[in-house]
Amino acid sequence: MPGVDSVHLPRRLLLAGIGSAAVATVTGCESHRATSSTPRPTSSPGPSGTSGGGEAALRRKIASLLVVGFRGTQAPNWIIKAVRDGLGGVILFDEDLETRSVRNIRSPEQVTRLVKSLKDASPGPLIVSIDQEGGRTSRLKPSNGFPTTKSEAEIGAENSPSATRDWARGLVASLTRIGVNLNYAPVVDLNINPDSRAIGKLGRSFSADPDVVVNNATEEIQAHRAAGVKTSLKHFPGSGSAAGNTDFEVVDVSDTWREVELEPFQRLIQAGLADSVMAAHVLNKQLDPAYPASLSTATVTDLLRGRLGWRGPVVSDDMQAVAITERYGAAEAVALASRAGLDLLVFANQQVYNARVVEETVDAIIDLVRTGRLTEDRIDQSVARVNSLRPKR
Repeated sequence: MPGVDSVHLPRRLLLAGIGSAAVATVTGCESHRATSSTPRPTSSPGPSGTSGGGEAALRRKIASLLVVGFRGTQAPNWIIKAVRDGLGGVILFDEDLETRSVRNIRSPEQVTRLVKSLKDASPGPLIVSIDQEGGRTSRLKPSNGFPTTKSEAEIGAENSPSATRDWARGLVASLTRIGVNLNYAPVVDLNINPDSRAIGKLGRSFSADPDVVVNNATEEIQAHRAAGVKTSLKHFPGSGSAAGNTDFEVVDVSDTWREVELEPFQRLIQAGLADSVMAAHVLNKQLDPAYPASLSTATVTDLLRGRLGWRGPVVSDDMQAVAITERYGAAEAVALASRAGLDLLVFANQQVYNARVVEETVDAIIDLVRTGRLTEDRIDQSVARVNSLRPKR
């Protein structure tokens, strides 16, 4: 794996023409690290190993592209059934936002049993995901029996490769202890606005300096890879200037976003250090005058895949976030995200708890296929990309 220092890219990223590139342009771009073509699905397209045609097989493929949160320190029946029926993955939380009670994580021993029960129910490799960034954005913390962790901001202030390496190994040790295999980290947003309620004030950014962000993110990613845990660069195309939090409000960065915020994503992608990229729900009219980044073809397909050369999986931020559901509603948000080029849709089930979210989302995507708004070939492309995130059994 080449070091990031060996990748020399201009700070000024040319954005002329964004939104005009056709999908055909993307198919000629570089892949995962900008070399190979998009992987095609094998005869085992999802965790269930389903092959063949028919609506049942299509439903399983669609389910394999969803990650869902749930309540309970033991898995409820509905999530076990969803996993058995081919659900792609789950996301774990320490606290339930509505009830303010323990959600999934009470102790290391308890959550390890929970994860094992979910994996045992799955017909194939299950994605078990979490937000374990360090500092305040940590689901595994002293209150539920895990070590204290520094924030990205604290690590970036030290800016010591050895200290970052030790910190990252500590994060990963907690993940592997309980069986998590996908961490929605590192945050590679630049700390453009230190007063940001979403990033800066929470200590979620390594620095405002792209070099500091890239160097520390590199150490963090390499520590995860050494332990077999996948990562996700977030929040594309950059949320460091955002004043608010898209979980709870519509956030517009059109007047504050800077091109330099693309640099960490581009450098890490070109260095082969990206496993997945998470698309933000921020509205950025510099890139798309109509749609937030996560629902924008101009941002995901033309910019991220086309100009930055990313051909691996693109992950959504929470699909139930107020920033998108307030304007579009659940079904239309799913339609727009799929059209934009997202592969793995995450439903935290925190804003509104819905035990039917898997069934309803699969139904919505089936309807997109029936009405010609989405093709099964497009679904197969996402299945192939998401399979790269699955653990090897």
